[in-house]
Order: sequence, then structure tokens, then C-alpha cells
Amino acid sequence: MRIAEQKEQSLIKARIVEKYFWAWAKVIISKVKKGSSSNQKIAYVDLFAGAGRYKDGSKSTPVKVLETAIADPDMRNMLVSIFNDADVENVNSLQQAIDSIPGIENLKYRPQISKYEVGEDIVKTFQSMKLVPTLFFVDPWGYKGLSLQLVNSVVKDWGCDCIFFFNYNRINMGLNNDAVKEHINALFGQVGADQLRKRLKTFTLTPQERELTVVEYICEALKEMGGKYVLPFRFRHEMGNRTSHHLIFVSKHPKGYEIMKEIMAKESSEQTQGVPSFEYNPATLQQPLLFELTRPLDQLESMLLDNFSGKTMTMAEIYDQHHPGKPYIKKNYKTALSNLESQEKITVHSPEDKKRRKGTFADGLKVTFPVKQ
Repeated sequence: MRIAEQKEQSLIKARIVEKYFWAWAKVIISKVKKGSSSNQKIAYVDLFAGAGRYKDGSKSTPVKVLETAIADPDMRNMLVSIFNDADVENVNSLQQAIDSIPGIENLKYRPQISKYEVGEDIVKTFQSMKLVPTLFFVDPWGYKGLSLQLVNSVVKDWGCDCIFFFNYNRINMGLNNDAVKEHINALFGQVGADQLRKRLKTFTLTPQERELTVVEYICEALKEMGGKYVLPFRFRHEMGNRTSHHLIFVSKHPKGYEIMKEIMAKESSEQTQGVPSFEYNPATLQQPLLFELTRPLDQLESMLLDNFSGKTMTMAEIYDQHHPGKPYIKKNYKTALSNLESQEKITVHSPEDKKRRKGTFADGLKVTFPVKQ
């Protein structure tokens, strides 16, 4: 069934996926073209593709991804696209929308559309295949079909990343519901789900602490399965008082993580001291809140002095080592280091053959941190 209209949250979610697809594809294509293999392909797979258009006429993510590919010569010749949805009406609507895209006939590989229930069979298929570099988008209505095994089966091969929809409200309600125990166990893993249930029963947590605990468990479970880099982005309801869902990115490569971090940072509805919130909150756009007590950039400066005490490293090395798992983008590190330099808390050295431009903090600048007393 098609959704009546594309809500703002859906628009942001789609934009994050589309931006990442473009950036991911350009990086992967350059690598694939340098390789010796004659089988030069990349793939985009959407396992819960939905309809091609919303009822208000706006385009869904599959249509936008294909339009992006049609406009780029390399993508036109290399992209294999697979769209799946168990709903027959969605499949028919998507097929019509794809067929009507201008230039669709210019794609070397015609988009494949299927109508399977996502479950163990699809997981086993992916597990048994060596996949070409693939971006997977998994956006189920609830949690049925979404599992750790599914995500791991698609990110196991080189160049494969996954973006999935994590419906926090439904998952939170399902944690202690025996009727959906099987699906929750598949999502967190049997051991992880049992540990999470025990923790939530043992400790008295605020709603925010409970949410952070649940999201932390899924992120840690993904890392244990091999998805080294995991990045969640939170969406709040229109009133801004509670979470609706998260979009979670999983990759094995730091470059993909860095690219997605920059994209999610730009789509964040607020920034404090230039540090992105990694959430979309409609309420903050209408009625900005005051966050004077939160000073994340100051915290970053303190962390850098503590973590790198007595070391000399380049700006790029500091960033690469420190940013995974933290809400900071490269620009934040340059600002923090500039602040520390102006306070004479660090010493900065320019390479001998390069003149430093005023007000800049290049990746190659060497920083010496004092030994912490």
C-alpha cells in the first residue's frame, strides 16, 4: 500500500540514503575500475522497497537512486539494482514508476523487482554468495525480517555497506512480548536479547536511558558480528518529545563511516558549538532550545589533551584515531585544535616545504601535546 504523503522525516531519511549512495558509488567505482576484474559491477539492493511514488506524487528512494544512476555514465554501465517488496500492490506501483523514468532504457542492467518475504531464505542466499560491492537499504515497517544475520550476510564482502531502519518504538514494546520474541531474538541475537531484557528489568532507567541502552545493544551486536563502524541517526516525532525511529549505518570501512558521518551531520536539525546532534527533531526547527550547559567542543578539547598526552601526531592521524564512535566531524577537530593552539596548550608544526595559511589547520600539520601532569 502506498503512503498518502512523504513526511518530513521520510524526506530526510531518503535524502541521507541518496546522498550516501552517490558518494559511495563514486568511491567504489574508482576502485573497481582500477582492478583487474572484467566483471565491473556495483549494486543497490532495497529489500523493503515500497511503492515507486507516494500518493502525493513525490518520488520514493528507488526512483531517485535510479535517476542518479542514469545521470552518471559510469553508474549507468555498472549498476545492478534489485528491489523487493512482499506487497503485490507496491511491486506493481514500483514497476510502473520505474518504467516511466526518462532514460531508464539507458541502464546496462535493467532493474530487477521481486516479491519475497524477507527471512531466513534470503539470508542464506546472501551468505552463500560473494557479493559485488553493494549498498543495502533495509526499511521494514516494524522488525519482521530484520536480523543481525541479515545485516552481516550483506556487509561481509568488500565494498558492501548497509543502512537500515530501526523502529525503536515497536522494538521497545516488543522486547517483553512473547508473541514477537522470535523476531526480537533475531534482531539482537538470542544472547544479546536475553541480556538486554535482563538489564532493562534489573535497572530503573529513564525513557532516555532506556532508549540509549537499546540502541547501544544493537550497535554493539553489529560490531561483534563484524560491522566495525556503526552510526545511528535519530528521528523524533513532530512534537520533539519522543523518538520515532533511528536510521543505522553499518560498514567495515572507515572511509564509508566518515562519508556517512558528514552526510548525517549536515542533515542534523541542530548543532551545539558546531557539533552536530545526529538527529532530526522538528521541534528544534520551530522552537530552538537553549543548550548553554552543553559544550561538546570544550569536551573534545579536554579529551584530546588527555588521550594524546605526550604524543606528536598529524591532524589527520588525530582525527582518524579519535573520531570513530564519537559525535564529531573533521571540522570539529580542526576547530578544537585551533582553540588549543590559541590557548598555547599545544604546539603546532608546519611541514618545512609548506607555508601555513592564516586561520587554517591542514591535515598534515603536526601537533605536539604536552605530557599531562
